[in-house]
Amino acid sequence: MDANQAPQIEKAARLLREARSIVVLTGAGVSAESGISTFRDKETGLWAKYDPMELAHIDAFHRDPELVTHWYHWRFTRCKDCEPNAGHYALAQLQEQTEARGGSFSLLTQNVDGLHQRAGSTNVSEIHGTILTWRCTKTGEHYDLAEIDFSSFPPASRTGGILRPNVVWFGEMLPEQELERAFRDSSSCDVFMSVGTSSVVQPAASLIELAKGAGASTIEVNLEPTPISGIVDVSVFGKAGEALPAIIDLCKEGLS
Repeated sequence: MDANQAPQIEKAARLLREARSIVVLTGAGVSAESGISTFRDKETGLWAKYDPMELAHIDAFHRDPELVTHWYHWRFTRCKDCEPNAGHYALAQLQEQTEARGGSFSLLTQNVDGLHQRAGSTNVSEIHGTILTWRCTKTGEHYDLAEIDFSSFPPASRTGGILRPNVVWFGEMLPEQELERAFRDSSSCDVFMSVGTSSVVQPAASLIELAKGAGASTIEVNLEPTPISGIVDVSVFGKAGEALPAIIDLCKEGLS
């Protein structure tokens, strides 16, 4: 970490340590350090000629379900070989610390890789869904990956329907229950922390404004300045896998 970030890290740690209610929103920047590419990263090899932003659209699935499901299965095979990084583990520790002192902690993620849960975070709200389960387009039934035959694409359910990843594509509505939780928790927290996301895509863009409007202190952890850098109380610039452990270590010191 850049030594110039020390004052911001200390301020972030103090706000988190004193908070009764914390909401954390995470984006692709957290998982990038685990080796999971974002949609904006250029792919290589077989999939280099395809635009991920186009494949991740409901219209693309309707046009070519074989291509889209094959691509998502490829993305899953990359995700399953990745491990949580220090940033994921630091957030799990922050939850443990907060709840141990009687506070509440809410983790909202735009990521679909399940790495937060593997690091120990619980009750995670996956507002963009998960790549780790698929659902039948005919019945809506969910299937664990181990239940699915991926020998051909698109894979089929037991009832003969097409299986699709249980993610939210462009052109689709976000899950109502997850949205309600995100808005409820953001409007009632003491501290809202945005990690690894530019916060320009809805509903992420409105959550930090909602929290700030309700009187919450706001923290940003990101590699570089984002559109919210000018409105947050604290900006920590650096890798989440370095910045978050530094912040959480200071939280521990303050509690000892």
